[in-house]
Amino acid sequence: MSYIEQRKKFYEKIPEFWADMYGQEYALYSPFFIEKEVADSVKEFGSRVSHILFKTAELLQSQSLENEILRLLGFPDSLFSFLRFHTELPKTVIGRIDSIETLDGHKVMEFNSDTPTFIYECFKINGLISEHFGGNDPNAGSEEELKRAVRSAILTSYRGLKTSHSPNIVFTSHDDNIEDKETVLFLKNLCGFPSQYIPLDQLIIRKNEGLYDTKGKKIDVLYRQTFPIELLIQDKDIATDEEIGLQLTALVIQKKLAIVNPPSAFLLQSKAVLAVIWGMHEERAAFFTEEEHEWIGQYFLPTYLEPDLFLKNKEMFVQKPVFGREGDTVRIFDGEGKLLDQDKHKTYEHYVSVYQKYVPLPKMNFDSQKGTIEGHRMTGTFIINGRPSAFGYRVGNRITDNLSYYLPSCIK
Repeated sequence: MSYIEQRKKFYEKIPEFWADMYGQEYALYSPFFIEKEVADSVKEFGSRVSHILFKTAELLQSQSLENEILRLLGFPDSLFSFLRFHTELPKTVIGRIDSIETLDGHKVMEFNSDTPTFIYECFKINGLISEHFGGNDPNAGSEEELKRAVRSAILTSYRGLKTSHSPNIVFTSHDDNIEDKETVLFLKNLCGFPSQYIPLDQLIIRKNEGLYDTKGKKIDVLYRQTFPIELLIQDKDIATDEEIGLQLTALVIQKKLAIVNPPSAFLLQSKAVLAVIWGMHEERAAFFTEEEHEWIGQYFLPTYLEPDLFLKNKEMFVQKPVFGREGDTVRIFDGEGKLLDQDKHKTYEHYVSVYQKYVPLPKMNFDSQKGTIEGHRMTGTFIINGRPSAFGYRVGNRITDNLSYYLPSCIK
């Protein structure tokens, strides 16, 4: 059978998976074979980088931190109390570090700490592909890790509310986005607790009282894996013009609702956090140990809130909005400040930008329905309950966007 026929036969056995998106191939069929040492190095990278990120979050959540720092990170004043609200959860339950594989090891591009997708592909599909091709899954055992993390997060969140009734657990997403909805349903089924799936637009909020389901029952734990806080706070009631998104964050602070991921995950979502880390590293701040400074120098890229230093040194750099996803509103410049490449979407134009040293993604050839083609490979490493877990690859344009392919992997 041809590649197209083999691929169709394999993926049609997984009808809940979005193997095709936007009318074209998304999930590739032929896996990328890697050495076990490659998988081990990704785990070490994830462990060290997440340690640095979580330690920085502690600093940024401090009540003594000046409000101006949070403003510089791109956060509105209306969210400061929410950002500083501590929970018993890890800084993020499910986060994903996107990185560039170089000859000198992996380099952090960004941390999708609040609403990462790519979960079903790495924790489920990769194992099925590996088994199909007779290889070893680099993510073996990760689905069980994810299950434990989701269950633990729900229980911990519920206990933080200090209520005595059986918890009303609701998973939510936009109902019309198959990737978001099926990702959330995967987590819902994985947790095994009695719970509901309710689309976002069917949730009912009552100011300073609670969030309610379609039957009028108060919700205790809201699992919003794919709905970003930066979009939530823009939500207004059409009839009353009330800011219902901010009402929801107020319920969290009042302990009338628990959400997963927690507020600290949204804090880490700002790419300006990378600029904070790099700035403290350049100053050799005592906040980080000597070993931690070594890790920052090894794994993080120079990142600033202005492009001046790159222009002065005539270095290529990337401009990114502090909030954004799928390469949207990302631009690449040469050392003279001339635009070289950009994503066609401009959804996040209104946000503050960060400027990061440009390092090219590695190129590779891969099989697809279009034949053997060349693409740029990005690595996504999941941090589950503070520990590195599954990882996976996307291949596509120089700027990884929503049309980039999912590339399965197997250990040789």
